[in-house]
Amino acid sequence: MKRLLISLCLLLAVVTFGMARPALADGASIFSANCASCHMGGKNVVNAAKTLKKEDLVKYGKDSVEAIVTQVTKGMGAMPAFGGRLSAEDIETVANYVLAQAEKGW
Repeated sequence: MKRLLISLCLLLAVVTFGMARPALADGASIFSANCASCHMGGKNVVNAAKTLKKEDLVKYGKDSVEAIVTQVTKGMGAMPAFGGRLSAEDIETVANYVLAQAEKGW
């Protein structure tokens, strides 16, 4: 029983890890096509104080997938809404990519 549980946990970890890489690659592609013109390297060409760096995401309450999804979907201030341009799945994928990049320091 213990071996079975350990085997299942290892299998789940391998499957999850294997799925995460393509999703991040997809996120990078979506980001490059839709976000990089203003946010290249986690920066912000419109408002230099509001970057996609971890500390700024925390400071402005945008440090969760949900918060980034809302921002990207609805837009705010100078940032346009992408809800009509990107699918909900693409928006969630790019939100996960942004958080992963912020954790790595861009």
